[in-house]
Amino acid sequence: MVHTWKRSNQGSLLPFEKRFEQAKILVKEEGTTNPKYGKNPKNNTMQELLQRGIVVIDKPPGPTSHQVADYAKKVLKISKAGHSGTLDPAVTGVLPVALQKSTRITHALLSAGKEYVCLMHIHKDISDEELDAVLKKFTGKISQLPPKKSAVKRQIRERKIYYINLLEREERDVLFIVGCQAGTYIRKLVHDIGERLGCGAHMAELRRTKAGPFNEDMAVTLQDLTDAFHFYKEGDESYLRKIIYPVEFGVKHLKKIWVFDEAIGSMCHGAYLKVPGISKLDSDIQQEDTVAVMSLKDELVLVGKAMMHSRDMFGSKRGIAIQTQQVFMKAGVYPKDM
Repeated sequence: MVHTWKRSNQGSLLPFEKRFEQAKILVKEEGTTNPKYGKNPKNNTMQELLQRGIVVIDKPPGPTSHQVADYAKKVLKISKAGHSGTLDPAVTGVLPVALQKSTRITHALLSAGKEYVCLMHIHKDISDEELDAVLKKFTGKISQLPPKKSAVKRQIRERKIYYINLLEREERDVLFIVGCQAGTYIRKLVHDIGERLGCGAHMAELRRTKAGPFNEDMAVTLQDLTDAFHFYKEGDESYLRKIIYPVEFGVKHLKKIWVFDEAIGSMCHGAYLKVPGISKLDSDIQQEDTVAVMSLKDELVLVGKAMMHSRDMFGSKRGIAIQTQQVFMKAGVYPKDM
């Protein structure tokens, strides 16, 4: 039986979602932005969204993630599309597909936390109390040996389980929700839970409900995408506009720094962000964090590695704040010498 359960447990939050509730923005120096250059992503044209956008596909059971991304590419009549976070053919749910020039954003999404709803079948009768006690033991750091068929080296590694909560139970069938660090194998998690229960268990069904900032409420079927593109070609872009998100949404889970217009031009040519270019920043940036650098119009300029803590960026007048890793803004949107 395929479950079509929709997430209602709003108390289950991934780390970046918890951070949003406590986030503070430090204003180093108020800045203004020149309306002649760039624009807020909310004002992107449909063509710009097709070039630098992300669509969230509700992956059906059967095809591979690559096949789903390829189908989306053909529907939208574009030359390039890439998915973030591979789902096995039988697994359903949230699959972000980046379009054209935004495909590199998948690297920033790969490390984001994930959430799944899993149907687990346990191999003998277990009381609710015993089951709940064992599930609680899998919250926090766990050790996993990746399965034989995996894309990573087969050695024990640590992963974090942020939350794991029982949703429904019908005799030996158990439906639970789990929020976890990227790279956690849910099939292996179920196996290990079965081992701890002393009776064995296997994964019957799996659905991904969150991939970083994207959740299943944002996901559309391939048929929805086909229909929306048809309406777009007929002159009505409203449906397609609702389901293609600007590339900036793909860094919603990252900590951020906003920079003055004058600093952007050189960064688009590969220069590192120096402290004098910063207008405001998230208060909890740690050294070596992956950070999104934004314009004052909330455009994504680049993704890079923090070379300082927030407090040092805020209190200093010089130094390199961000080491550039991936530039997303096209050179020339903001002049190099303003």
